[in-house]
Amino acid sequence: MKVLLLDLDSTNPAHLGCYGYHRHTSPNIDKIAAEGVRFTNYYTSDAPCFPSRTALMTGRFGIHNGVVNHGGAAADVRHDGEERGFRDKLSFENFPNVFRRKGMKTSLISPFAERHSSYTFYAGFNEMYNTGKGGMESAEEVTPVVLDWLERNGENEDWFLYVNYWDPHTPYRAPESFGNPFKDEPLPTWITDEVLEKQKEKIGPHSVHEINMFNNTTDPEYPRYPGEIKNMDDMRKMIDGYDCGVKYLDDHIGMIFEQLEKQGVMEEVIIIITADHGENMGELGIYGEHGTADQGTCHIPMIIRWPGLKSGHVDNDFHYHLDLPPTIAELIDVEPAERWDGQSYAAALKKGESTGRDYLVVSQCAHVCQRSVRFGDWLYIRSYHDGYHLFPKEMLYNLKEDPFEQHDIASENPDLCREAVYYLNEWHDDMMSTMDHDVDPLWTVMKEGGPLHAKGNLKHYVKRLEATGRGHAIPELKKRHPREFE
Repeated sequence: MKVLLLDLDSTNPAHLGCYGYHRHTSPNIDKIAAEGVRFTNYYTSDAPCFPSRTALMTGRFGIHNGVVNHGGAAADVRHDGEERGFRDKLSFENFPNVFRRKGMKTSLISPFAERHSSYTFYAGFNEMYNTGKGGMESAEEVTPVVLDWLERNGENEDWFLYVNYWDPHTPYRAPESFGNPFKDEPLPTWITDEVLEKQKEKIGPHSVHEINMFNNTTDPEYPRYPGEIKNMDDMRKMIDGYDCGVKYLDDHIGMIFEQLEKQGVMEEVIIIITADHGENMGELGIYGEHGTADQGTCHIPMIIRWPGLKSGHVDNDFHYHLDLPPTIAELIDVEPAERWDGQSYAAALKKGESTGRDYLVVSQCAHVCQRSVRFGDWLYIRSYHDGYHLFPKEMLYNLKEDPFEQHDIASENPDLCREAVYYLNEWHDDMMSTMDHDVDPLWTVMKEGGPLHAKGNLKHYVKRLEATGRGHAIPELKKRHPREFE
């Protein structure tokens, strides 16, 4: 058995052709989608990068494994404590160990562990290749490592190769020589002058005024990445920059597929294409960031081409990314780990059966502190720390009618909000009753003063608001975050 997993950092499925995007960004990914199963309601349980990959590799929600932030006490995997044996439980419960238990070689090509000091990410791999730039790699630096590995191992039996690409992650880094294949193509139809003018009323990191988180500075090394979106020309630069990252990445995926074809093994390789999280490209008025518990950040692609199983199938059920380990375990006849939180959807891949969940709860505690409930056509967002966006405590979006989250309808739908809070409480009760700690790490983050990417930035951000004529927001920021002004 040969398995290739492509982890495409910051890839928003709404910008892939196979998910309905009008631009030709992903022909190689689209081909695999047509040959396998494409999941339309697939979400990371915990965003962004470090919490998401930790949840996937441990098979456990962040509330259970302890990682929900990018710094502080909630940025380390919880220890087994006094019950730890010669090896900890993670050494047996990690996702790659599913393949190890079938006698397969497991290999990782990624700089991620070093990027976040997340060395538990290595658990279960026989060999690891750190591409060495901490997530600032461009595809032309990753692909040669992949091709070399395939040259040496591709024709062997029984391997699992996990490959991490970064090109859709900010700052957009497709080389100048790549050009802009989208320069004459229209922007997404929902992004209009009217929408942009409305978004200019918003404050907060990665709003149209501060693409570079808390300011509008740019770096000449990354000319595709604007500092501010003042007009539709700037908007085009933003969207084109992201789409070029996706297309450049897809071209390199094509090179991998060519190598597999050359070796005569392409038709037998199981291919999994997914991401750690999406990327807000206008959702909630935010651009170029994955800093909320919303559709833009937490909705991710999942495409699985498994020769001999369903082909050309679309699954619309609700699934978490941490449902992948138990799914693989069932498909290759390995016992799932006792502490995994995932739920297998193997029957969806085998027979196209419905195997989804009634609702999902997704979390974000690195830029904001939010938990959100995805149910029916709805996304309910509950904010505990607004990350200086001045989000209301409750937001509600009808994703069928408003997939890009431009119209908060919470005040008009109190019954739906109460239903969502019921689901959130049910989930939280279940999580707290099935863990060996009594501390919810979201509240650890709150007690530490807030998420890493917000904490300590408000004083200088207030000066920018004053300088750019948006001082009207400062009293409310001071009211919500008095500790930042002590």
